[in-house]
Amino acid sequence: MRRVLQKVLVRLLMSLGVVALLATLLSVGANLWVLSQTQSRIERNLLECTTAPVGIVFGTSYWSRDGGRNPHFEARMSAASRLIGARRVEHLLLSGDNRTRFYNEPVTMWRDLRGRNVRDEDMTLDYAGFSTFDTLARSRKIFGVQRAMLITQSWHLPRAMFIADALGLEVTGCAVPSNHVTGVWRLRVREWLARMATVGDLYLWRRQPHFLGPEEPLQIAPYPAPRPPRYETLDMLD
Repeated sequence: MRRVLQKVLVRLLMSLGVVALLATLLSVGANLWVLSQTQSRIERNLLECTTAPVGIVFGTSYWSRDGGRNPHFEARMSAASRLIGARRVEHLLLSGDNRTRFYNEPVTMWRDLRGRNVRDEDMTLDYAGFSTFDTLARSRKIFGVQRAMLITQSWHLPRAMFIADALGLEVTGCAVPSNHVTGVWRLRVREWLARMATVGDLYLWRRQPHFLGPEEPLQIAPYPAPRPPRYETLDMLD
């Protein structure tokens, strides 16, 4: 009886080892695929990012786990305001989670960017960006975006760009400048796993957006032309 139990235990451990090895290989393979398809299009110098009609800003919580202002939120808002101020993008699509009336990422982003002197007509809010996939699917199907700059952290961009490619969006990635943040390793580990899940979502399970709705093509407002400098003549000076 003891030998039988030992054999069963050995076979179980071997099976678990094979499963773990396969999972590791799949994870590594998926990550290498995602990174190889996107890294060359990620730009890290903010004001040299390739221009695009639309900048897609991904929502995140205003607050961090320790109760302070989320540095990832701050970095995205700062980058978005600078990019539209420098006319690297003509319009901002602010997409985030709004599952309850007590949590509204798009409105929080809109308020913050208004405080940075971004015009209302230069922003569109997407209240159903429940995930990176939903944000990008809706940008294409609801808001009619065809070419865009994705504005987020460098560790998030490969997955976002990979999804955009699969959905038929023409995108570049503009990595927002970020200071070192405690616990960022958790986000990197989560992204590593999320990339593997994304490959499955796109090519195995054919994931669909949580919510679509009627089409709302973006209205990109013209930007006022700069006024020419005023030169005073000698007669005016007299």
